[in-house]
Amino acid sequence: MPLQDHARLRMRRLAIRRVERGDLPDLLVVNGDDAVTRYLPYATWRSLADGEAWFERMAALQAAGGTAQYVIEHLELQRVIGSCLLFRHDEASARAELGYVLGRVHWGQGLMFEALSGFVAHAFGTLGLRRLEADVNPLNGASVRLLERLGFAREGLLRQRWVTKGEVCDSLIYGLLREEARP
Repeated sequence: MPLQDHARLRMRRLAIRRVERGDLPDLLVVNGDDAVTRYLPYATWRSLADGEAWFERMAALQAAGGTAQYVIEHLELQRVIGSCLLFRHDEASARAELGYVLGRVHWGQGLMFEALSGFVAHAFGTLGLRRLEADVNPLNGASVRLLERLGFAREGLLRQRWVTKGEVCDSLIYGLLREEARP
C-alpha cells in the first residue's frame, strides 16, 4: 500500500502529523538555520518562497505514494519545531528511508528521540513496514548517536557518496528491522 497515512501521533511532549501549508512559517525557522541544515542535502531556506517550493515538491512526492512528510509539533509551545519523513518507500519490500530535522533551540532535550521512537513504532505497526533505513553524514555525531540509541545498526560506509553544498561527503548507512525495534 502506498504511504497514504494521515494519522496524528501523540507522545508525552510532542505530536506528529502530516505537513500542512500553514506550517511553513514555523518550518522556515527550522530550515532557515545553517547549523540545522549543515548535513542535509538541501539548501538552507532563505524565505517563505523556499518553503513554498519545498511544500509543492513534497505534495507531488506524497501524491505519488512513495513519500510521507510529517511535522513535529511541540504540544506546550503549540508550534512546529521539526519534521520527519518516510521516503523511497518500496512497497514490495516493505521498507522506506527515514529522514528528520529539529530546530536548533530544541537540541539536547531528547525531543527527537521521543518523536522518532513513536514514529518508528508507527512505521512498523500501522504502516506495516519491515525495514527502515537512514543515510547520515559521519560528521553528524548527534544523528549517529540518535540512530544508535533507537536501535539502528550501522550497515556500511559509502565513501564520497554525496556532494552537498559543494563538499564531497561520505555516508553511513543504518538499518532497523521490525523485530529489532525497541518498545
